[in-house]
Amino acid sequence: MLDYRMETFLTLCQTLNYRATAQMLHITQPAVTQQIHCLEDYYGCRLFSYDKRHLSMTPEAELIRRHLNSMNYQEKHLLRTLKTPKGHELKIGVTKTIGEYVITAQVEGFLKEENNRISVETDNTKRILEYLDHGEIDFALVEGFFSHSKYQCRQYLREPFVGFCSLGHPFAGEIIPMERLFQENIIVREKGSGTRSILKRMLEENNHTLSDFSRVTHIGNFRLLQHLVASGCGITFAYQAFENSHFPISPFQVDGWNISRDFYYVYLPNTSALQSVELFEAYRV
Repeated sequence: MLDYRMETFLTLCQTLNYRATAQMLHITQPAVTQQIHCLEDYYGCRLFSYDKRHLSMTPEAELIRRHLNSMNYQEKHLLRTLKTPKGHELKIGVTKTIGEYVITAQVEGFLKEENNRISVETDNTKRILEYLDHGEIDFALVEGFFSHSKYQCRQYLREPFVGFCSLGHPFAGEIIPMERLFQENIIVREKGSGTRSILKRMLEENNHTLSDFSRVTHIGNFRLLQHLVASGCGITFAYQAFENSHFPISPFQVDGWNISRDFYYVYLPNTSALQSVELFEAYRV
């Protein structure tokens, strides 16, 4: 169990605000300040600093946070292991594309073992990595950008990133010039989504932004997004696996955009999480 001062430290790392930290922990703001000062005395270094009234973590604080996150996960994993004498239990977090179209057979194989248990959280890349930081999952399966210095990772697969439209759309099955894209309503996922980040980066590399499209529609619900694309309300960009949906959609490609991205297992360093990754990988078809 983490020391209460460590809990305060981790909360302040998350909020970067003393008042918000005090409110979340139901203690006073001076108590937060005192606990942080105690930790600074113990470690012999500054943990936080102000730059024009904005609180930020020092490099030493970032190092301590990574260590504490790993410790926190190890303890939670130990408690679950002790409560599961037979079989295996996994808690994993996956992005929406992976959850919808990629891991179904793997989860089925895992659950065919009578005493195995699994919990699958589905969210965008940003939220999944927050679950990982808090020790709430054993590992993440993501396709978005993440810090390779903060986490350990292992490649899962490589997947093409293409455009999608309705079956009756002029783009269906075609390779189109990039400039034709901007006549369309582009349907994008919410902020924090890996597919949104990749599309924005590709546009920026070609001196364009989302605002260059005739319309931009933000949809956080995956099935609604699929329905809108299939009904001809707009186009979107996603991984090739998106084609496996039961909606009548067609892929298309943009001339000069040859994009593939890796899906990764992502887990905390210096933990037993790699064993969980290897356990799940053993059920891959």
